[in-house]
Amino acid sequence: MANPVNSHGGNGQGQGTLYLVGTPIGNLEDISLRALRILKEVDLIACEDTRQTQKLLNHYAIEKRTTSYHEHNELTRAAELIMHLEQGQSIALVTDAGTPGISDPGYRLVALAIRHHLPVVPIPGPSAFLSALVASGLPTDSFRFGGFLPVKSGQRRAMLESIRKSPRTQIFYEAPHRIVGTLEDLVDVLGPQRHVVIAREVTKIHEEFLRGKAAEALAELKARAEIRGEITLLVGKAEEQGQPAVAQKNTRTLVRELMQKEKLDQRDAMKRVAKEMGLSKSEVYRELQKEK
Repeated sequence: MANPVNSHGGNGQGQGTLYLVGTPIGNLEDISLRALRILKEVDLIACEDTRQTQKLLNHYAIEKRTTSYHEHNELTRAAELIMHLEQGQSIALVTDAGTPGISDPGYRLVALAIRHHLPVVPIPGPSAFLSALVASGLPTDSFRFGGFLPVKSGQRRAMLESIRKSPRTQIFYEAPHRIVGTLEDLVDVLGPQRHVVIAREVTKIHEEFLRGKAAEALAELKARAEIRGEITLLVGKAEEQGQPAVAQKNTRTLVRELMQKEKLDQRDAMKRVAKEMGLSKSEVYRELQKEK
């Protein structure tokens, strides 16, 4: 039988409570009164980076013992934290920014606490992908969060191919030094007309939303000397691409005509057709393959 959790987070059996505390993703004012109270009351704060969390604690004059809990030590540290909880100590789990467990450490500790019948209490707070979504201008009725895109181009293209016909908004995190390469793959796989939003440094001083067609966003970022900051990439629904079905049916014919009239090889003809029709090279290639 499940152990009931009371209003203070305990279960009445002398066990501690694991609090999952959402912290600011940039602006230090984006923290709830409840989160501040919990951080002051717990016995221990488990941090992704103790130095980063200390900045937040210092800002609000919170003096509390901290310990590290990150991807490199979570297998061993999770067991240690469970022991603290079983001894009646309360623990707040925080990440460098945002909600624990969302593309950050936390899942293993939560799963282990549940297996040990320890109370787990979420303290809602900021989330980068949700903040980016609501301000993106893309549909919010149905969306999918995919975490970080694969680092290798081949795997990334496969992921993008899997959402080519998606009827919902797709959301990913991406590193600033990879965003240009990712957009190049996106243009090639999903087409230059696919609507995207690049949300950079959300809630911070240099917050920016770059909205428009994939090819336009790519050109804008390529023109910059350097790209910095946390980035959330949002991809519009497939149906928003606005490509006429009739035009797609004529793809094979156009490629053949260019090859015959302008003596282009198939690759160059495909690139020309893709650009003129607002399609991706992958889509043009698929149309040619249907003929075989």
